[in-house]
Amino acid sequence: METYDLIILGGGLAGMCAAVEAGEQGANVLLLEKQDELGGSTVLSSGYMAFAGTDIQENAGISDSIESLMRDMMEIGGGVNEQVLVAAYGRRQLDTYRWLVEHGVEFRSLEAVSGHSVPRGHSIDPHQAIQSLYRKVKQIPNVTIHFNAPALRLLKNDEGQIDQVLFEFGAQEQTAQASKGVLIASGGFAKSEKLLEQFAPHLKGALRIGGAGNHGDGLRMAWEHGAWVQDLPYLNGTFGFHPTASGAVKSQGLAFYKGAIIVNQFGKRFVNESISYKLLGKAAMEQPDGITYQVWDQTVMDKSVSDDPLYDFELLRRRRLLYVADTLEELADCIDVPLDVLIETISRYNQGIHNGGEPDFGRKSLTHHYGKPTPIEKAPFYAFESTTAMLATYAGVAVNAEAQVVNSFAEPIPGLFAAGEVTGGFHGAGYMTGSSLGKAAVFGRVAVQTALKDVPVK
Repeated sequence: METYDLIILGGGLAGMCAAVEAGEQGANVLLLEKQDELGGSTVLSSGYMAFAGTDIQENAGISDSIESLMRDMMEIGGGVNEQVLVAAYGRRQLDTYRWLVEHGVEFRSLEAVSGHSVPRGHSIDPHQAIQSLYRKVKQIPNVTIHFNAPALRLLKNDEGQIDQVLFEFGAQEQTAQASKGVLIASGGFAKSEKLLEQFAPHLKGALRIGGAGNHGDGLRMAWEHGAWVQDLPYLNGTFGFHPTASGAVKSQGLAFYKGAIIVNQFGKRFVNESISYKLLGKAAMEQPDGITYQVWDQTVMDKSVSDDPLYDFELLRRRRLLYVADTLEELADCIDVPLDVLIETISRYNQGIHNGGEPDFGRKSLTHHYGKPTPIEKAPFYAFESTTAMLATYAGVAVNAEAQVVNSFAEPIPGLFAAGEVTGGFHGAGYMTGSSLGKAAVFGRVAVQTALKDVPVK
């Protein structure tokens, strides 16, 4: 049996950050990747990371703080997210940002996205980030990666510490030992119909576009050893996908965070468009057939951000996914909603904006506390058919601030750590854009630091 200091399950952002961190500390590391390539659901994400106090913000003249970041996270999470996890993120996020930059991850732009009081969505190309970390790993001789190597079970020693992993590799089952612990970074269960039926039956009609390997393997292995779970009652899909979206070509647009409204097939608004797109996803699923339309005008279209996964509206137009019309009458005909209702909906919304606040759903900003809504009145007009997708599950095993997996009594399970999408407790009832990739990077490194700090690595 081969022996390592640390075994990491999963090669998404959490696992790759952990592998580099551990390797650079001199640990002997084995990373098991279920698929034939790295990335997991990371490479399907929008590529935003939520950081506060960065040089990018400073250069853009944006004032932000850890306190504001944490306050937004708790508010978006409905106050049910674990404050100790949010606080740990706050303490470590700026160092993690700098660490990523030092390790070749390129940050391209800055936007205010879901849940942000100021622009703190630092955009990356997820593929570039993963490949940059992979290049680092290949330079570290004490880190080994096995592809097509799904983990099967976790095993305990006589002292009750998890110190072995049973896995498949090379068409046979093997066992490897981990003297300092096992880190589960295997992602969620967006591709497991069995688990989704168990924990999110309300999402039966949502699109399925999560990572191909995300079947909840890590959750099951942790549950076997008494891991507690968190945030499962708050599972919701992600809003803003075209009904034809699938795989890497997601066809997603969040024009409502730039000023669009969302209407159902009756031409009526049904929600405050500035809230978390997880909650928007829930509201959209409650509409007839789960189909809605984002409607905006040229004022919003002019805010299109080239090459941005959420805000490149011009790309949606080039892909012929937008309805474009010179009048609202023509637009209503294109999307087959009652003209009189759509006209009334937009007129009422515009009047509310002119008066300082729309009356029906209390929208006062573009996203969370940031940005000022504008009336929809400048031709041409646009509509984007939108629905909800199950992209990532944002719930799972309970962990403490040191990334140790805990049982139902909040006691650490010896030798077991977790980071990334497989964990629960951090997001709570909502979701701040950029906090998923952010927590993956932060707690992937935290898990390694915890695992290695007690016993010096030889």
